[in-house]
Amino acid sequence: MLLFPNAKINIGLRILNKREDGFHNLESVFVPVPILDSLEFIESNQFSFESSIEIPKDKSNSVIKAYELLKTDFDLPPISIYLHKQISTGAGLGGGSSDGAFMLKGLNDYFELGINRETLENYALEIGSDCPFFIDNKPKYVTGTGEILEDISISFSELYLVIINPMIHVNTKQAFQGIVPYDNHQNKLNEIITYTPISKWKDSVKNDFEHSVFTQFSEIADIKRVLYEQGAKYASMTGTGSTVYGFFEEKIDLNIFSDNYFKTICNL
Repeated sequence: MLLFPNAKINIGLRILNKREDGFHNLESVFVPVPILDSLEFIESNQFSFESSIEIPKDKSNSVIKAYELLKTDFDLPPISIYLHKQISTGAGLGGGSSDGAFMLKGLNDYFELGINRETLENYALEIGSDCPFFIDNKPKYVTGTGEILEDISISFSELYLVIINPMIHVNTKQAFQGIVPYDNHQNKLNEIITYTPISKWKDSVKNDFEHSVFTQFSEIADIKRVLYEQGAKYASMTGTGSTVYGFFEEKIDLNIFSDNYFKTICNL
């Protein structure tokens, strides 16, 4: 079975407070974007996993963890898996989470397990906080640690999305060290995004990780600055970085960015 796990971007990312379990409550809007990995599995005599890049072959690997989770509850045969990575790792695009979630969905479909969406989301949460989003894979208003998902009506059909990744790996733990939680926001993100024109998001829809990440990596801050200079209606870093995106009314020349960067223009 051949699957194409997609990336996501965060529109706004607020860290509200730290929980007793050590995790943080957050608020964000997740939007799927058409940057795709390729994930294929076939039935085999023994289990195996291979990838186009070096990825651990243990349960820290979201794809393997997805298989092991379902194998615990269902009589799954051994399979051989191959993952071709196109979504940059450590880039805030949710590639690992997407791979795990798509593996759950693919196994459910291929082996006709009959698992409903809610149960798949519960399995996905065992893989990681971002994973449940990729089960339904539609724009969502996200709260809790990332596991509480609400539909949100949002469209960018008349805009171009520019995505730039400088191939810098941002350590999530280090990014969190610069965060000061704040949960007294006047308006919820879903309300701002739904009722405010995108041209006015710049001052109210923020990613709380930008301050700490931009302090460590000025190159990432420069990308956001250049996107606004090129006429972005809205620009932001996604997740804990290092990817930065911008929405434009017209296509821009990506050659202004380094050839060493991953860069693309797409429609949502």
